[in-house]
Amino acid sequence: MARHGSSILAVVPARGGSKGIPRKNLCKIEGQSLVERAARVANALPWLDARVLSTDDMEIAEEGRRCGLAVPFMRPADLASDQATGVAAWRHAWLATEAALGRTFDCSVLLQPTSPLREAMDVERTFDAMMAGGHQAAATVSRVPGHYTPEKLLTLDEGRLSFLHPEGAAHSNRQGIPAYYTRNGLCYAARREAIVDRQEIVETDCAAVVFDGFVANIDDPIDLEIAQLFAGRSTRSS
Repeated sequence: MARHGSSILAVVPARGGSKGIPRKNLCKIEGQSLVERAARVANALPWLDARVLSTDDMEIAEEGRRCGLAVPFMRPADLASDQATGVAAWRHAWLATEAALGRTFDCSVLLQPTSPLREAMDVERTFDAMMAGGHQAAATVSRVPGHYTPEKLLTLDEGRLSFLHPEGAAHSNRQGIPAYYTRNGLCYAARREAIVDRQEIVETDCAAVVFDGFVANIDDPIDLEIAQLFAGRSTRSS
């Protein structure tokens, strides 16, 4: 069941190492591991042509297989370190899957397990935004809260505070601050030439898919507790 006439690969990246939360990708929310929650979304999208897990860890690989993800390769150590970039790991997964299956894919979606409250409709919306607009890529984003914008940030030098932004002192009210956005990890989509040829996501032509409300992103133990609290609720609008 093709979508926009394209062959589409879903990649779930889940390395074994994690400093903030040991074995993070195997942690559970509502009885399901983060890998399983990503796999559940991928399995709910019939228009995906392949669903693979990219990992360097045998236990995570087994969890991926249990949840219906293919594991046709193991990620090399140099792409599973803290210094490795996400786009490099995505590119490796794309090419390794093509080599294993003997076919190519026009597009791919990246479903990070660290966004465990993702829904299938989030992925569809992201992919459709890329294709409908003729973009090279698409990424889900959330608006940065006013008190975290550059105009509100401060620097500290020998005990003295200063505004980071040259016009920071003029912005006492957040209403006058421009809108800023940050990637929230719900979904990335890209065409083959963006990732495989240029190793780019947002650099050239990336559509923004804006989500309002709470989006879970698991980095620290407290994030797991918050995600557990919000699991099963409708926490955002689009």
